[in-house]
Amino acid sequence: MPELLLQKIRASHKSHLAVDRVDLRLANGEIGCLLGPSGCGKTTLLRTIAGLHPIEGGEISIAGELMSTPKKMVSTEERHIGMVFQDYALFPHMTIYDNIAFGLDGKSQQEKKQRIEQLLSLIGLPEVGKRYPHQLSGGQQQRVALARALAPKPKILLMDEPFSGLDVELRESLAREVRDILKTEGISALMVTHNQNEAFAMADSVGVLKDGKLLQWDTPYNLYHQPHHPFIADFIGQGSLISGSVCDCRAVHTELGLLKTHLPTGTASGEEVMVLVRPDDIIHDDESDWQLEVVNRAFRGSHFLFTLKLPSGEKVMCMSQSHHDHPVGSKIGIQLEMDHAIVFAKNLVE
Repeated sequence: MPELLLQKIRASHKSHLAVDRVDLRLANGEIGCLLGPSGCGKTTLLRTIAGLHPIEGGEISIAGELMSTPKKMVSTEERHIGMVFQDYALFPHMTIYDNIAFGLDGKSQQEKKQRIEQLLSLIGLPEVGKRYPHQLSGGQQQRVALARALAPKPKILLMDEPFSGLDVELRESLAREVRDILKTEGISALMVTHNQNEAFAMADSVGVLKDGKLLQWDTPYNLYHQPHHPFIADFIGQGSLISGSVCDCRAVHTELGLLKTHLPTGTASGEEVMVLVRPDDIIHDDESDWQLEVVNRAFRGSHFLFTLKLPSGEKVMCMSQSHHDHPVGSKIGIQLEMDHAIVFAKNLVE
């Protein structure tokens, strides 16, 4: 039985259809993430799961219990969920101990003390129980917010942009720490973010939304290497789309050569398609006779990301170790290392 099951969810925000027939299944103990640009519907979808927003179609179930239909909405308090927000929402007048104890009504003092000490140890802050939120850093406050949400052992934890208020360097490392904590507790979780590095560091499964539609729910690896839609190819990682045509041999002819691929269903010989080329598909090789012009470059510390121009004017990207310092306008040698090309119908891209 899935811990969270969404079936054909439709929901509007200010008369705009924000969530459009979304299906999603989150297994027991699984960590999922909803990823997409601002306005794609991910926060509205999270709010429907929390019982903070009504749905116009479909059903939401948590641990096998029906929570939302167009005619029924179980209250947030009765859904046995935990919630973590980007602003932490800690009570400033309460100690850290009392903040975590807030969700433990009905427990004896000994049970509360044992659970709070367990959680403070789990989040790596065993000595802060008597402090107040303002005495902690942003990252420490976010850990405490997580501990408070986990205290009553919810069926599922929902997180809305939980790391957005933190320094960029801290976000990914904290996401990994939170993942370890959730796995230790064995609690399913669903997070909303627009930052793919956070999503990949945190989640077992990631869903990419666009205009209220869930385009793909998959592992981070498959989203990068096997995107189902050109929007995902563009949104996840970096890459370029170049023109190609389908050959009789069911391969695709491009300026980079004849590429092996699994073609979309119904693709005919001679049809024009678009091929996804990632920076790691093109290897910088100073000894190669195949050379392309550098039209842009970005220094990333350990490596350069070069933008290269093909004879037609189309562009691809290539990563190279940072000691290969080639200026714009020069030419560099390349080799193609693409085992399997990702192809999209041209009308999807246009």
